[in-house]
Formats: sequence, structure tokens, C-alpha cells
Amino acid sequence: MMNNSRNDKQRREFLKTSALLAGGTMLSGIPLAGAYAGGDDTIKVAVIGCGGRGTGAAFNALSTDANIKIIALADTFRDRLDEAYTKLAERHAKKIDIPEERKFVGFDAYRQAIPLADVVILATPPGFRPVHFEEAVRAGKHIFMEKPVAVDVPGVRRVLAAAEEAKRRKLNVVVGLQRHYQASYREGMKRIQDGAIGDVVSGQVYWNSGGVWVHPRKPEQTEMEYQLRNWYYFNWLCGDHIVEQHVHNIDVANWVKGSYPVSIQGTGSRAWRTGVDYGEIYDNHAVELTYADGSVIYSQCRHFEGTSNRVDETFQGTRGRVFFNAGGNQAVLWDSKGNELYNHPRRGNPNPYDHEHVEFFDAVGKGEYRFADAENGAYSTLTGIIGRLATYSGQVIKWEDALQSNVDLMPERLAWDAMPKVLPDAQGLYPYAIPGKTVVL
Repeated sequence: MMNNSRNDKQRREFLKTSALLAGGTMLSGIPLAGAYAGGDDTIKVAVIGCGGRGTGAAFNALSTDANIKIIALADTFRDRLDEAYTKLAERHAKKIDIPEERKFVGFDAYRQAIPLADVVILATPPGFRPVHFEEAVRAGKHIFMEKPVAVDVPGVRRVLAAAEEAKRRKLNVVVGLQRHYQASYREGMKRIQDGAIGDVVSGQVYWNSGGVWVHPRKPEQTEMEYQLRNWYYFNWLCGDHIVEQHVHNIDVANWVKGSYPVSIQGTGSRAWRTGVDYGEIYDNHAVELTYADGSVIYSQCRHFEGTSNRVDETFQGTRGRVFFNAGGNQAVLWDSKGNELYNHPRRGNPNPYDHEHVEFFDAVGKGEYRFADAENGAYSTLTGIIGRLATYSGQVIKWEDALQSNVDLMPERLAWDAMPKVLPDAQGLYPYAIPGKTVVL
């Protein structure tokens, strides 16, 4: 456990990051150097990753009042790119300018699209995020990138290094942990940080649902294509759903605590999704996040069909408690006697998926440096990764030990005929972690 002075320093540094995430007040007004890529006031946008989230992020960007034009698309698959282009053209024909020569396909498509834009949207499967983020920072672009920002510890370290360079170059970076841009969370967090419920001593965060899609294997697919089409079920692409999805709730736990865990332990398994269609990931994780002050927050996520769903966060303090629910725009605080302290109005709130883009493009359009989300995005991603390491191994994983890990999940080579590191057996089943036997560090 950290000593008090070290914990205080970590909390101060985290709160600095939280201030950036809560509207960019610490960086607001710092002018940006350079002009837009085309020499006029149109903000040119390239979308890297044209699946559902990339297309959705493009629509979120186009919903703003900013002078935006999407000028390039990049994806590994041509059919995904074409589908995204069709949807965008149907609804926003005047705000897209994507001729055939600015439609880029393949593993290196991002390298061709990024130089053309002022802003890049990074929304591929998260395994690619570190290298794409590095490239965008190297090219001097403002960046919106989806969560999580990595799938393994080496990837987290790459993001942290690029984040420092982005700050040095005053590049706005927003990460799609949109609760930080949601009015109910912002208002609730203000009151928590002002001491309304005292010191947070425990909490519970959940993402329990029925799971996601499956794309059955086709005879003509290579192993690389199959895994990319089913990226959610392979750790080198997804990180398991404790990282890819549950990172939202874990991030809220870190935000409430104003710090990151010093150790994590827990359990998980493949109990429901066990067949050939489900790759190597677990379908349930339950972990305890232990912070430097001794407080413990319980984290639970599962993909079981036919069971109760729950996606929310609740925390207990020395003087009261709080409940958050993103989907319901809920933030309710009570004192220790059950008296209501605050109940956020559930109507009239901006859509946080849109609003994060509103604030981001407002900063870019005004030439101001306001947002540096990447560091917090990396550390909340790391929290989920350590949770996975704990459930896969059955061991208590310390934060500092995990941060030194050199276990790299990415394939040695990215090509359609290349082989990922995890392959199926003769029955089509993939190897998966066994607690007590699997070594993760």
C-alpha cells in the first residue's frame, strides 16, 4: 500500500486529469499553432475504423455546429468502409467529400488517411489504438479516440508516451469515456469532490448484459480475417469485455476515488459462452479494486443471456452515498440518514456521445487547447487489463508489477496470410486462461 504522501500526490495528479476531462478548464484558452490542412477554416476529419462505433462517432461529430467536413475513410475491410460511406452520404451529403482516392483499405490504411486531416477519429478494434494514436500525434493531429486505448500493458505504455508528446504539442485529445461529458456525472462528481458524502470507502460498479454479436466463420476466410471479423472474442483485438466494455464503469470508480488501484484480485470464467464462436475471452469477471487508502470497490461484468442486466455505479462514503446510471441520466446523492441531497434532472440533458464532440470541435475550431484525456484513458484501460490478469491467473496483481509487464498480445506480422498468436485446435476451440495455471506476468 502506498504511503500517505505518495497517495496524496497520486490524487492531486489524478484530479488535474479529471479537470481536463470535466470540460478542459485547466487548458482552456491556450492558443494552438498551425493552420488547417486545407488552408481555410474547414476542419477536415479522417475516420480510421468504419465499423459501428467509427460510423457512430462520425455522426456524433457531424451533429455539432462546427465547420466540419469528413474527407477520408480508412478501414481494414472494404465492405465496412463502403457501408459507412453510404450511411454518411445519405444523411450528410454536404458535409462529406470522400472521393475514391481518399478511401483507404488495408492494415496500413491509417497511414494514408491521417496526413490529410486536421482531426482524426480513431475507432478500430482497440488492439490497433496505440500505433494509430502514435501516428496521429506524430502527424500533429487533434484526436478523438474510442475507449479502451490498448489491450495489453506495452500498448498502455505506448499511449502514455504519445500522450506526453500530444500535451507538449498542444494537441487536443478526447477519449470516448463519455460519462466525463455527461451532465449527470459532472454534477454528481462536483458534489462528491466537494465532500457531500464524505470520503468514499466502498462501491460497486456493473456492466451485466447479454453479450454482443457473433459472425460465423466462412470457409474462404483466413484465420486473420476470421479473428478480425470477430474481434470482440480475441484479446489482441479486444482485451476481453472487462477492458473493452466495462472500462466505462471502472473509469467511474477511479474518477470517484481520485486515484487508481494499488492492487486487484478477483475471479472469472467461461460459464455461458463456451463454444467455438466465442474465441478465448471469459464471459464473466468479478474483481475487487483496492486503493491506497484501503477502500475497496467491487467490479462485476458478465455476458449471460436470459439473466438480469445491470449497468450502473454506486458508492458509499463516510457521510452518505451516491448512485449513477448513464442510460437514465441519473445521479442521486443521499446523506447517511437517507435524506436526498441531490437528484439530477433526468430530462433536458445533452447526449454525451454528441456532447463530447461538441466540446472537442469547439476547442479545435477556436484554436484552443483544452483536452488531454489520453493519460486517464490509458490508466483506466490499465485498470481493466489488470482485472483481466487477475481473473485469468487467480492471483493478486499489484499495479506497479503489472505496469512493468512486457507481454505483447499483437501478432508478429499483420497480413491476411499471417497467423495471430492464439489459434484454434482441431475442434475449432481456442485455448483460454485457467486460474491457478495461467501465468500472466
